[in-house]
Amino acid sequence: MKAILAKKIGMTTIFETDGKSVPVTLMQAGPCQVTLVREMGEKGKQVQLGFGEKKEKNMTKPELGHLKELPHFRTLKAYNFEKTDLKRGDVVDVNTFKVGDIVNITGTSRGMGFAGVVKRHHFHGHNETHGTKHAVRAPGSIGSGWPQHVLKGMRMAGRMGGAKVTTRGLEVVDVVPNTNILVVRGAVPGPKNSLVSIVGE
Repeated sequence: MKAILAKKIGMTTIFETDGKSVPVTLMQAGPCQVTLVREMGEKGKQVQLGFGEKKEKNMTKPELGHLKELPHFRTLKAYNFEKTDLKRGDVVDVNTFKVGDIVNITGTSRGMGFAGVVKRHHFHGHNETHGTKHAVRAPGSIGSGWPQHVLKGMRMAGRMGGAKVTTRGLEVVDVVPNTNILVVRGAVPGPKNSLVSIVGE
């Protein structure tokens, strides 16, 4: 298993040898440092990685004690490994991955705020003729007269986005060791400069 934390840079397009354009996402993957290794018995080991920088004045005493003799990281995240030789202080960088690897990337999707049913659930809306007035994008009926309450899970207007999303089966297209840039085919959850977690086989 391979794992690393990264910052999303943005999307662009590259061209393959046959001239076909491919949409890709660029991310700054690491460098991360191992801050904790915990034995999990039969489940293997749990490895905590640190990523990003944080000023000492913004850290709590427990955080300073946990990261003693290590840089002050903004983000800490733990991963479970069946087998690993990593130990506290080791550095994990983009060289962990190679071209052709298949990875799963987890991030927080872009927040859309309060959205109606047309945008949130792709309702097609009502007809714009035959007497429809001010109700083209309205949800319409939400159920029968019984049981006199809205059933759980009903598709209605509400907060959209800002949720944990995992995109699976993305292919690593390029690895740039000098700048720790990882390029994957397709889109990755979250806006620019957001934190994502990359896990490979």
